[in-house]
Parts: sequence; C-alpha cells; structure tokens
Amino acid sequence: MGTVTIGVSIAVPEPHGSLLQERRAGFGDPAAHGIPTHITLLPPTEVGAEDLSAIEEHLAEVAGSGRPFPMRLSGTGTFRPLSPVVFVQVVEGAEACTWLQKQVRDASGPVARELQFPYHPHVTVAHGIAEEAMDHAFEALADYEAAWPCNGFALYEQGADGIWRKLRDFTFQKPTLPAQGPDRAKRGRRQPAR
Repeated sequence: MGTVTIGVSIAVPEPHGSLLQERRAGFGDPAAHGIPTHITLLPPTEVGAEDLSAIEEHLAEVAGSGRPFPMRLSGTGTFRPLSPVVFVQVVEGAEACTWLQKQVRDASGPVARELQFPYHPHVTVAHGIAEEAMDHAFEALADYEAAWPCNGFALYEQGADGIWRKLRDFTFQKPTLPAQGPDRAKRGRRQPAR
C-alpha cells in the first residue's frame, strides 16, 4: 500500500488563518499556500497507508478525553539561529497544546515518535527564507493578536504536490470547565470533584 506523510494540528480559524497565510506568502515564503495556518501537534510523519484507520481511531480517543480551551496568539518569536523560523506566539492555550501533542505521540500509540526539538506550540509565519525577510516578518507581526475557543484538531496528509490537505476533524468530547470567577469564590461554592 505504500507510505503517506501525515501531520496533526490545530487549525487557526478564519479570518485569522487566511490573513496569516497571506502575510506568510507576502514575506516570500514559497510554502505559504501549501500549508494551512496551524499549531502543530504532530510534525510531518511518514506512516504506512494501512495504518491510517488505527491512527484515526487513536486520534478519536485523544479528542474524546480533551476539552475545549481558549487559544490566544500575541506577538512574534523566532527559533533562529537554531532553526530558520519566525512565528506568532501562543500566549494562552500552550499547556493544553503540550498535553495534546503528548497524547498524540503516546509511546503506546500508532504514531509514537521522538521530536527533533523540544515541543513549543507556535504558528509559523516564515521558514527558511532570506534573513532580511525573516527580520521583516518578525517586525511586521510584532503587534499581531488573535483569540478563539479551540474545540478540536485535525489530521492532514501531504500530497505528492507538497500541499497539505485535511483528512478528518476530531472534536473534543468533554465539556468546557466552568469559569472560576471572583463572584463564585465569594459565595463559597465549590466545584464537584471530577
């Protein structure tokens, strides 16, 4: 059956996704239009095509134990000089992303793998382009802000043309935790143990 290259990520929703994709293309990154704007949970990974159904089953289980969480992007960062990447920072939701990617890559699961670098959730906006263009990307999006409720993640496959296409969405199944506001604390109401 051969092999396929897959990835698992959280899509950056509209209008933010298209805006960042256009900005990435504007910085001169040739990969911009082949990669939907995302936060990686599993980097590009080669798997046997016959393993896809087991992988989907595993991802459905991960989503079944996850809950929606707030995601917020703010400002830029870079992995240079270690890696030629400029990104928009995840300033809220990073812990949840870190937990999720560990579940996806679980040693007992079908896509267990080690990472080349320690996991750091981010949204790439420039990769492997000229240093001046990287500097421009870093400065141009320094004030960028976006926020949305993250309700799940998706499985993608990279085609022979290099373009990433979504295979399936996975929605979190657990309810959102109630907000712990000061008014709730004043009344002395406690949340039941889960």
